[in-house]
Amino acid sequence: MALEPDTKDWTWVLDRPCDECGFEAGAFERPAIPRSLRSNAQVWLTLLADPSVGERIRPDRWSTLEYACHVHDVHQVYHDRVTLMLVEDDPEFADWDQDRAAAEGRYSEQLAGIVGPSLVTAAYAMADLYAAVPPLSWRRPGRRSNGSRFTIETLARYQLHDVVHHLHDVRHAARAATIRAYDADASGYREATAALPPPIAAAVGRYVGMLGPGARVLEVGSGSGRDALALEEAGLSVRRTDITPAFVRMLRDSGHAADQLDPLHDDLADPAAPGTAYDGVWADASLLHVDRDDLPAVLARLGAATKPGGALFVSVKEGDGEGWSVHGNVTAPRFFTFWRAEPLRSILEAAGWQVHDVMSGEGREGEPWLEVLARRA
Repeated sequence: MALEPDTKDWTWVLDRPCDECGFEAGAFERPAIPRSLRSNAQVWLTLLADPSVGERIRPDRWSTLEYACHVHDVHQVYHDRVTLMLVEDDPEFADWDQDRAAAEGRYSEQLAGIVGPSLVTAAYAMADLYAAVPPLSWRRPGRRSNGSRFTIETLARYQLHDVVHHLHDVRHAARAATIRAYDADASGYREATAALPPPIAAAVGRYVGMLGPGARVLEVGSGSGRDALALEEAGLSVRRTDITPAFVRMLRDSGHAADQLDPLHDDLADPAAPGTAYDGVWADASLLHVDRDDLPAVLARLGAATKPGGALFVSVKEGDGEGWSVHGNVTAPRFFTFWRAEPLRSILEAAGWQVHDVMSGEGREGEPWLEVLARRA
């Protein structure tokens, strides 16, 4: 099925954050642009490992494979344009019809195993070209046939938004890719996060004080089980769950009951106490992987599984928009949704939770976090 041609003028993203993906092109220092293009390419390579990469989930969107083919061609087209800007004075770019390129390139018929490495090669060549631009040459101009004018710097920012925005277009594939990343490096993640950070230890104390000894808690995203042990040592009963198979196997191998659970789709009822709601929910650094549009439904489902007055703890990364991490405790790309305090408070309250406190904190590398304590209304 042919898609509606994209005829919108996107040059406004150079002046303000993108309304759709939240990306702020002007927030990047020039030296960060090549690194960001390389990181973006690694995410596409990961997404192309999904067996369903060629399936369109919406009639008005390409499949992940088709978007990846487009991103590959974007890098090649922009490489030609930047090269032209470096050797000519104020050149006019040749027109590029992306919809025609998709049809002529038979994007939907390509092989993901070939597209991925080719995309990475094109992205790294583009990043190398930007890295080699002399400082004074970043101001060299060029223009499209419709009159839009760019410098090499604004063209670089415009291109970076383009490839990042297309990751937003295929964010439905983010969950599977994130699960694969944790699944492949579960043991390394356990070793790197073995120690309970002081802010989480303090949160455990406040949370237990809200519930009292013996309360039954659903943990969403147990990971290695570190938090569950702290909660149990403080007197709570914890149902360990995780969406990642390797974490569930790890917990079971350690002698703990654990279930593979997707909080967006699976039945949340406690198999150990049929028909009985939980006294609370604990979700430390897990719901930050949930897409922004899906989190209200997840919070509402967790609320429906919790007794009135039950306690909720949630921690997420603070910030705007969404993004992918290609470093840290797990090296394969993982998807994150960033939150500010007031929007997070609003969706919690809309989902039936009374927010008691939203606290700001720092992670081990100084990154900002939000920690929320709430009660079921």
